[in-house]
Amino acid sequence: MFIPVFFGSGLGAQAQDIDSVYTKIILETCRSLAMASEESTFGGSWSCDGYRGTPVSVAEGDLRMFVSFGPGAAKEPAVNQTLSGFNTIGETLEWRLRDGVAFATILRWHVSAQDGRNPGQVLVVTQLVPGATCQIARVDAQANRNANALAREAADRLAGNTSCEEPPKILGKASDFVW
Repeated sequence: MFIPVFFGSGLGAQAQDIDSVYTKIILETCRSLAMASEESTFGGSWSCDGYRGTPVSVAEGDLRMFVSFGPGAAKEPAVNQTLSGFNTIGETLEWRLRDGVAFATILRWHVSAQDGRNPGQVLVVTQLVPGATCQIARVDAQANRNANALAREAADRLAGNTSCEEPPKILGKASDFVW
């Protein structure tokens, strides 16, 4: 599902060409991918359509989600990145666009607490660079009142300029949920 919503960032002339659009990740409407028999017991894998048909690869294993993007999603570094705690993903996916071309995504992840605390929420920023699509920043959505703004700023500033060899940058206040 494609929901066009445009926001100018107001950060100067260069940033005025940056907008956001939103799509939904609803696994029940995505294509389920075949998995090896031992894997099918412990998780699943789906291919969903994102902004302008961009492939969104979603997998679940050991109660953790993995999300990658693009035609080569299965070979991108993002396919192996997740949060350390048991987690699920939200269904609203924000795509950051520059002149109509997606360069990053922001997705809310829900993280289970292992010690009886309330679950956490982390905004994960992923850069969309063929061969280097990976998580580049994380924002604790409960510890930061301006979490969405921090995630957008990270996307706009870091996407395309960050090596996937580096761990994702933690922005703002952080709890142990962001790791």
